[in-house]
Amino acid sequence: MLEKLRPSRLLQALPSRCAICHRWPQAPLCETCISRFAQPRHRCLSCALPLLAPLLVCNICLRNPPPLKICITATSYEWPWVDLISRYKFQHQAGWDRPLATLMLSAPGADDALDAAHWVLPIPLSNQRLAQRGYNQAWLLARQLYPSKADPHLLLRTRDTPSQRTLPRTERLANLVGAFAVEPLRAAQLRHKNVVLIDDVMTSGASLHVAARVLLQAGAAQVSALVLARTEASIES
Repeated sequence: MLEKLRPSRLLQALPSRCAICHRWPQAPLCETCISRFAQPRHRCLSCALPLLAPLLVCNICLRNPPPLKICITATSYEWPWVDLISRYKFQHQAGWDRPLATLMLSAPGADDALDAAHWVLPIPLSNQRLAQRGYNQAWLLARQLYPSKADPHLLLRTRDTPSQRTLPRTERLANLVGAFAVEPLRAAQLRHKNVVLIDDVMTSGASLHVAARVLLQAGAAQVSALVLARTEASIES
């Protein structure tokens, strides 16, 4: 518990300007803006889509249960987070890992999921994508969230895949077949263990679901997910 970075520790930084409201001196993401733009919403426990009715799981997940035990998101993938995530992910601003990890820790259930996990694993990038970007944004977040449980080499990306952005879910899943594997010499370390997968943005959930199935097939007891932002293409009632 004490080894995990807590929001109070992350906010104890040198004076700076909030990236959203531009007030100074503030943390890179001030508490006021986090409260205003990342208000908790009632979401499906399985896929993190918002729910209009007081249900625990949406109709889609009831009909086709996903491989994730629970799925938690800090916020919706909308302004102002879209711009900040783009800067972090595509504009070589890796220093955003700490304030964005703070935001993830503010999500209801995040602390409990991380505390219950034996492993906190990032969704891995292919070697080609890693060389282009220079870092895996999911690994930097995982390392900030719980450094003693985070590991970038237990779940591997075995091949590069085309961009998932414009593909429908069925094609995303087909695109990812065989794209993940457990490090064969360390598979025993997953048996009967709880895993939390970390990613920056969840769209269809294809990457998280394929990775979760690989981990479960390797013997993991259960797999959950904690993501920074969730797209909201549909809302269940």
